[in-house]
Amino acid sequence: MSRLEDARCATKNPYTVLGVDKNASASEIKKAYYSLAKKYHPDTNKDAKAKDQFSDAQSAYELLSDPKKKEVWDQYGAAAFDQGAGFDSSGGAAGGPFGGAAGASGFQGFSGGFGADINFEDLFGAFTGGGRRNRGSRQSPFQEEVLMGQNIEVQTNVSFMDAAKGISKDISINPLVQCKTCSGRGMKKGQSRSTCQKCGGTGTRVHFVQAGFQMASTCETCGGQGMAIPRGGECGPCGGNGVVRQRKTVNVDIPGGIEDGMRLRVSGEGDAAPTGTAANPNVRSTHGDLYVFIRVTPDSTFGRSGADVLYTASIPLTTAVLGGEVTIPTLNSDVKLKIATGTGTGDKVTLGGMGMPRLGGRRSAAGDLRVEFRVVMPKYLSANQRTILEMLADELGDQNAKRIMNVGSSSPANSSKTEKPPASGHENEGFLKSAWHRLTHQHDDNSVKEAPSSSDKVNKTEDEEPKKAAGSR
Repeated sequence: MSRLEDARCATKNPYTVLGVDKNASASEIKKAYYSLAKKYHPDTNKDAKAKDQFSDAQSAYELLSDPKKKEVWDQYGAAAFDQGAGFDSSGGAAGGPFGGAAGASGFQGFSGGFGADINFEDLFGAFTGGGRRNRGSRQSPFQEEVLMGQNIEVQTNVSFMDAAKGISKDISINPLVQCKTCSGRGMKKGQSRSTCQKCGGTGTRVHFVQAGFQMASTCETCGGQGMAIPRGGECGPCGGNGVVRQRKTVNVDIPGGIEDGMRLRVSGEGDAAPTGTAANPNVRSTHGDLYVFIRVTPDSTFGRSGADVLYTASIPLTTAVLGGEVTIPTLNSDVKLKIATGTGTGDKVTLGGMGMPRLGGRRSAAGDLRVEFRVVMPKYLSANQRTILEMLADELGDQNAKRIMNVGSSSPANSSKTEKPPASGHENEGFLKSAWHRLTHQHDDNSVKEAPSSSDKVNKTEDEEPKKAAGSR
């Protein structure tokens, strides 16, 4: 083997690589590694040497995160880890100090060689500013400063008018709050956390499988924190979590114009963070948020399309034909609306600014009230109503309309007689008015006075004849 190959195979001092002291704690070593991994990761650092530095940091952390390997290094140095030294912390066959083939490297659990349990979601989430520490998740150096509580989601129903005008509503929730008995520490008074005996404070358990590969998992005893509460030292009310359930009422302002299915966020009204499970019970924490899903109850009068309010106005046939004025409701009060002559079903008018408030718009901005007309057709007609409509059909020249009353038609016997002249004073009446008068017999009294009877004529003749005889003598 050449000297160059010997130099490549020599194990570097892990303390020097990570920049920590020999007496550094497990959390300090982990934090130092994450800092270097973030700095030299090939995906974020395009320097040609970054890949080698990233690999060195991996190897160094891999060695120091295992208590047995760290103890061997502190006692024997690099001689116990150079190629061919034969050290195997698992007591199995000789091989490289990291459980794989000599000189192997990479990400254990993905392609082998990375013995420690590294949460890459936390690591790369820190590059983009993402990630939230959830309850029971492993501790990450990038998120140690603030421990976040879980969000709470609830649903509430509001009426159509409340959604239009806005309302303040009380909502009952049952969030996690800090335990008053232990003040969130999760321990009885006088107790303190100690290094987890199962994982040695690393928060991970390393398992060796065949072919020298290693697999790491979160320590089930401490939940990946590296620190554990002594048996029997947990706080009774919270069970060591530092938080308990407590019912409370939150007042939520629902703005006018909200739509069905929208969600409101009330900051800081979610669950408290379970500080009792953290390695540091005094870690800074913040509550999660409360999300309120809105369901709007349908209204029997109005409909909705975005910020526009929809209304269907029913009008009588006569109003639709002749025109007129009707009263329609709005979100605030009733208004008068003029109906144009000849309005038909499906015709629409728009009243600007009488709709829903527009969320996110100007304070005075609002949608429109869109009114659609529906002409109400009578199902049953009286004799007079049908007569009038048949007369209207005659006037309009509608030959398709069904006739029953036969207004304006005459019998064969009457057709041969000479039509009587209209009564005095009614010569200039229109067709409809004249037909109405004939229908109601308003001219019958006047027609009787038009000519004397035949008996009157006979008596008049008899009276005149004696006068003529006397005159001749």
